[in-house]
Amino acid sequence: MSEQAQQSGSDAGIRSPERTDTAVSDQRLLRGARARRTIARHAVNVASLEGLNGLSIGRLATDLGLSKSGIQTLFGTKENLQLAAVESAGEQFTEAVVHPVQAVPHGAARLRALIERWISYVETPVFAGGCFWGANLPDFDSRPGKVRNALSRHHQDWLALIAGELQHAIDTGEIADLDIDLVAFQIDAVLTAANTAVRLGDNDAVNKVRRVVDGFLTPRH
Repeated sequence: MSEQAQQSGSDAGIRSPERTDTAVSDQRLLRGARARRTIARHAVNVASLEGLNGLSIGRLATDLGLSKSGIQTLFGTKENLQLAAVESAGEQFTEAVVHPVQAVPHGAARLRALIERWISYVETPVFAGGCFWGANLPDFDSRPGKVRNALSRHHQDWLALIAGELQHAIDTGEIADLDIDLVAFQIDAVLTAANTAVRLGDNDAVNKVRRVVDGFLTPRH
């Protein structure tokens, strides 16, 4: 065997301490990221039922069979835990409501598709307590801070999404001209009311949502 081959074989069988340390560090980071995701997703379900203020590191540790110190290490503070829950809720909402309609043409068709996905989102709840935003926005609307800002950003993004599809429908002549910001506000208000109604057992609430949205999507004559 040549000296080069021997050297290659030797290198293949021996890891430098630096490479070993890096591999261990990467595995720890991966486990940490998975644990954060699992904890944040459970926090969303708790917060959808009891509000973000109902979250506590001790509660989540008990629910998930984890140590309080482990959760404390991952999140540090209750506020960071709340922010992680908001982020996770946003990701899950996007996966459930927004992503599935990406192939639908912009305008009235996509807006209707978004509404149908939203209806599924509350009828077969993604979150244990129904709409996460409906449960938490009213609790933080008068509490300045990072959590309120994070909740508000998601709400504004949702309104902008509705408004964008309305604007496209107007621009392409699908529907009559209307006050986009006002209509987006009204649709959002109806969805918020419908979420509460569905949780209270009003089985006709979703049909009322469809009727309201259809009323705004009147074809241009």
